[in-house]
Amino acid sequence: MIVAVINSGSSSLKFKLFDMNTKEVLYKALVENIGENGSGIKNHHEALESLDVDFSSIDAIGHRVVHGGEEFSKPTIVTLHVEEMIKELIPLAPLHNPANLEGIIVAKQKAPNALQIAVFDTAFHAKMPKVAYMYALEYEIYEKHKVRRYGFHGTSHSYLLKESAKILNKKVDELNIITLHLGNGASACAIENGISIDTSMGFTPLEGLVMGSRCGDIDPAIVLYMLRELGLSVDEVDASLNKRSGLLGICDKSDIREILNSDDERSRLALDMMIRRVKKYIGAYMALLSRVDAIVFSGGVGENSSYIRDEIMKSFVLKDTSVLVIKTDEELEIARECMSFLTR
Repeated sequence: MIVAVINSGSSSLKFKLFDMNTKEVLYKALVENIGENGSGIKNHHEALESLDVDFSSIDAIGHRVVHGGEEFSKPTIVTLHVEEMIKELIPLAPLHNPANLEGIIVAKQKAPNALQIAVFDTAFHAKMPKVAYMYALEYEIYEKHKVRRYGFHGTSHSYLLKESAKILNKKVDELNIITLHLGNGASACAIENGISIDTSMGFTPLEGLVMGSRCGDIDPAIVLYMLRELGLSVDEVDASLNKRSGLLGICDKSDIREILNSDDERSRLALDMMIRRVKKYIGAYMALLSRVDAIVFSGGVGENSSYIRDEIMKSFVLKDTSVLVIKTDEELEIARECMSFLTR
């Protein structure tokens, strides 16, 4: 079976084509700067048109969708109703779900005979216990508006779980690990017996670790202060927390390579803040898990920076815990999820 995977971002599109009989990657492409001046590509339709792919040969297309809310906890065939549900979830992932939906609509036009399957970032965390996903707010805010922790980077954490099981020669459902997806976006996950029991991202991908341009955990009253005392609008606060905070907010740089090569005080501060936050989550998750078989690093930063890994891990004395570095493959995991869904 030939399965394509489309990961549509706000200004980029990742595409991979798999022969799932052999697990061979037949074709891959990354189209960047979509809609930006000088890119030459204005939208996702033009991005797909630019690919050297025979869309009539594709049996199924798996689409990464960031937010599935409580409605979607497994891969789902895309129908008009599903498209509408994804659209309704846009307020929970305004940077991601609109582009994900656009990718679906364009793919249906390009490959009308292929089965379109949505694979949700939130799905891996759907079995989190209520004690983990609830916020200590008025209960009716959850009941009426579904304000709760959802978690993200689910396809990456799921892939890391399966690969860790192979490396450690353990069954997935017997494995306790802490997975760290550290890139421009970053999240941690506590996995017990193969199930996500807690994760750092929450109602949206803003909560948790210090990220490239996202603040992660802050006192929620800061938002009220920005609205009341600084006179910022809701949209201005949103842009500040999501696009101008994190590493970028502290040192005017979001590329970890540039930060590592800088010796100015603010770059050092930003790096130390990021590392400290990761340590806090590892410590908390070690307390939640009865044992930890492995701590797993992944993502652009987690995979490539031995310095950051060493700085994080030097605070921990580990006897029976492995430290693994695994290159994540979200597209392969999405293709696997599609195949698992189709062969049930």
